[in-house]
Amino acid sequence: MKTLLLMRHAKSDWNATFDHDFDRPLNQRGTEAAKRMGRLLREAAEVPELVYTSSARRAVDTVRLASESGEWGVPVEEMDAFYHPEVPAVLEVVRQADESVGVLMAVGHEPAWSQLLTGLIGGGQIPFPTAAVARIDLRGGGWTDVDLGSGELRWLITPRFMEKLEDPTKRKRRRRW
Repeated sequence: MKTLLLMRHAKSDWNATFDHDFDRPLNQRGTEAAKRMGRLLREAAEVPELVYTSSARRAVDTVRLASESGEWGVPVEEMDAFYHPEVPAVLEVVRQADESVGVLMAVGHEPAWSQLLTGLIGGGQIPFPTAAVARIDLRGGGWTDVDLGSGELRWLITPRFMEKLEDPTKRKRRRRW
């Protein structure tokens, strides 16, 4: 069974100076979130063997920070096709992954990543916050078999959830009746 990790790029800085949307950098919160998620994947033994990322600056920086923080040391391939893609284009790239890869991570943007996630698991509506990571186990023999409805969502974790686990003061108290 193959595993696809989907990650949305971390929070970007709309106030920074950039010429094109493609060049928009991460903000401080996004930088910390990318690092947090990289550590999480290492600590949970959910490290990818290969990463395909959008070639946009914010996606590339997300992968770099997550990989450095998580000490992954895995190959990263930048994909122009992941910048504002349609779901079929992303599926086509995933289908071309080498069959020796068991865990592939794809890093990209909204709204494509929510559409890809829900399409792979056969429907529904799942929000995909910045720097969140979803694990999808894929039915079938290999990457060439990946298609809509061929996956099962195992988990989706957000940086805010992880922040609450790391810092108990950020948890909200709930009333018990």
